[in-house]
Amino acid sequence: MSCFSVPSLIQLFFLYFGLPKLGIFLSSEACGVLGLTFLGGSYMAEAFRSGLEAIPISQTESGLSLGLTKWQVLRYIIIPQAAVIALPAFSANVIFLIKETSVFSVVALGDLMYVAKGLIGLYYKTDEALFMLVISYLLILLPISLILGLIERKVRYAGLGN
Repeated sequence: MSCFSVPSLIQLFFLYFGLPKLGIFLSSEACGVLGLTFLGGSYMAEAFRSGLEAIPISQTESGLSLGLTKWQVLRYIIIPQAAVIALPAFSANVIFLIKETSVFSVVALGDLMYVAKGLIGLYYKTDEALFMLVISYLLILLPISLILGLIERKVRYAGLGN
């Protein structure tokens, strides 16, 4: 679905409210997972495709000239290099997908935004609830971002990246 530039909110509405009209009933959790799969799958596939295309054809030819089969060339030469090249895009997509979970609250799936909306409705303390929402996302995303950045630097310094 994402390859057609359909926003994730529209995808979730379709999965949660549209599919039951067609006789397909999914839980809010299943809709969330399916929506993230549609959204993230296309971005991850595009990131890996660009990593594969960045590998010069001479790498494949060199592997074949050494007597490796096509599968061995792919497994031992092409995929490791493509994964290193695609790692920054993978990292950005992981962070993007975590942030994108905030739209799950529209299908009554409990996430941070859902909890914040509940607290705002219960206590009428909008500023405090939104501040805690920002802090919560920061506590989740900052360690992930730092770890992925460290992995990218380690791989680059090992001579596997550009």
